[in-house]
Formats: sequence, C-alpha cells, structure tokens
Amino acid sequence: MSLWSSYRGLTPKTRALFGIGVMAWAGIGLWATPQVESALGMQPTKEEQEALDRKLAVRVSRVGGEEETSGRA
Repeated sequence: MSLWSSYRGLTPKTRALFGIGVMAWAGIGLWATPQVESALGMQPTKEEQEALDRKLAVRVSRVGGEEETSGRA
C-alpha cells in the first residue's frame, strides 16, 4: 500500500489532526531554529548575513513592451 493511499484511508478527522500536527511541528521548528543555532555557535556574522541577503534579493526589471499611453485603461 502506498503512502498516499494509506493517508487517503484515514478518516477525515484523523487527516485534519495529522495536518494540524505537521503544521505545529513546522512552527516549533521555525521558532526553535535561532535558539539552536546560537547554542551550537552556528549563527552567521553580520557581514555573512548581509552577503546572503544581497544574493537572495529579488531583482525585477522591465523587458520590452509598449509604453503606456494616457488614453488607455
């Protein structure tokens, strides 16, 4: 039996509780990560964090197309 069919075989209430449990586990992970990083000495320096932020920044640029005219809506 596949994982998906096993999941689909659960009652709706059990599936809902499973989903809530997964979301709670993810929330705990997001909350605990900074504490674990600082306890293990893995927190990035200010310079490292700024370099990472620059690399991950989204750059949006306009490509071609017609200029909008004041008469168009």
